[in-house]
Amino acid sequence: MATREQFQDRMLSLGLARVSEAAAMASARLIGRGDEKAADQAAVNAMRDQLNLLDIRGTVVIGEGERDEAPMLFIGEEVGSGTGPEVDIALDPLEGTTLTAKDMPNALTVIAMAPRHTLLHAPDVYMDKLAIGPGYPQDVVSLDMAPAERVRALAKARGCTPEDITVCILERPRHEDLIAEVRETGAAIRLITDGDVAGVIHCAEAEKTGIDMYMGSGGAPEGVLAAAALKCMGGQMWGRLLFRNDDERARARKAGIEDLNRIYARDEMVTADVIFAATGVTDGSILHGIRREPGFLETETILMRSKTGSVRRMTYRNPVRQG
Repeated sequence: MATREQFQDRMLSLGLARVSEAAAMASARLIGRGDEKAADQAAVNAMRDQLNLLDIRGTVVIGEGERDEAPMLFIGEEVGSGTGPEVDIALDPLEGTTLTAKDMPNALTVIAMAPRHTLLHAPDVYMDKLAIGPGYPQDVVSLDMAPAERVRALAKARGCTPEDITVCILERPRHEDLIAEVRETGAAIRLITDGDVAGVIHCAEAEKTGIDMYMGSGGAPEGVLAAAALKCMGGQMWGRLLFRNDDERARARKAGIEDLNRIYARDEMVTADVIFAATGVTDGSILHGIRREPGFLETETILMRSKTGSVRRMTYRNPVRQG
């Protein structure tokens, strides 16, 4: 088996950016067309094709679902050329299929790569998530705190009042009580309709985005992707799997998770150096969406490496073949 030293993150990072860019460009023609499935499928096809050009022995650990649910990029699928290091791959070919179909903000293509067996194999269940940006004492907030207590603790650590804190929450009926409790503290809330990977990333650039904290439940696979981004950008994150029935508990055990009540910190979801790439599909607060010019498509990609803490923004102008 390949060692972690063979994971050449610097050499692989540009290839990962190309994978993300290809998925975004493939979905460009479907922005605002109202067809979520077609947009997602276009991104999946392009991402898979580009992954298979990389010199890796990759295994998809966060993907489009189990083998019987997804014909491509399913969990457990092997990708890459078959040579090079063994790596784990977490991906969401189109985070925000609804956002893309409706031409709404913050649709992204997202992918992360790390040495084999270092990304949490999170089952497709809900995860209770909590995230803050860099610069705070360790564990200044926790999932065991009530939402209002988290707001007050973060405000104290920041040296401000709760009224100066802004929390990002996914707008869902299940979050009605959470939203009410946060608002009672005087904190502001930015509600998002979809895309909680982007929601968590907002915390890492609070001065730019105005978001201090993310909380609420969303997909567990997206939680691992968000943890990978925060490991590169800085910040703290915690996640706890939520189960609605015995089938979901069985799915977790099948994925190798024994303690179903465990709270995972960021570095327990991503246990080694990771590289992360995301490309904007529609305009958002993190990345510009795809720009169309006569004969060209232009994308913006964020490419990050946890080993160095580097965050690179890349603009790619690609000729569009005619006919």
